[in-house]
Formats: sequence, structure tokens, C-alpha cells
Amino acid sequence: MSRLSEVLDRLSATIEARKGGDPSVSYTAKLLNDPALAAKKLGEEAVETVIAAVAQGPDALAAESADLLYHWLALMAASGVSLDAVAEKLEAREGTSGIAEKAARKPQ
Repeated sequence: MSRLSEVLDRLSATIEARKGGDPSVSYTAKLLNDPALAAKKLGEEAVETVIAAVAQGPDALAAESADLLYHWLALMAASGVSLDAVAEKLEAREGTSGIAEKAARKPQ
């Protein structure tokens, strides 16, 4: 198991443990109680990650990527989407060209 996957497993467990928490004292609980807010914050972090990639260098990109992953995990939990469901979608695409996979999703 990679170091990143181990950290993401721990972070995911922490996020799950915050469900039902007090949003006034836990930012994670606040996101979990409001999927629209979690989605908005993920979008903001995605933009910040792109900016870091283009203009700020590797350290900033790593920091913004950490924020992006946290907010993505929070959105999945807030929306009731399991990481296993995401893994299932990725597994279904394994061995398929990205171009072919996108073409298969386009309406004919």
C-alpha cells in the first residue's frame, strides 16, 4: 500500500467519525451537514490546485492537492457516495483508453 493510500484511509476514517458532529466546532462536520457547501469548497480547491500547478511550483501544488483531496473525501461522505462506489467505476474503466471511454459516454 502506498503512503498516500494509507494517509487517505486515515483521513477518510476521520471524516466519517465527524458525521453527526457539531458544525459550530468542526469544519468537517459543517461540510458533512451541507453537501452543496462541500461541493462549492471542492470547486474552489480545484481552481487553487490548477493555479498552483501553473504558477506556484511543486510545494504549492502538493499543498493545494492535499486540500483538494480532503474536500473531495468530505464531499463524497456528505453526499453518501462510498469510496467503494468510486473504486467500482474506476475498475470498470481499467484497460480502456481514455479516448474510447469518453466516446462511449457521449450520446450518439
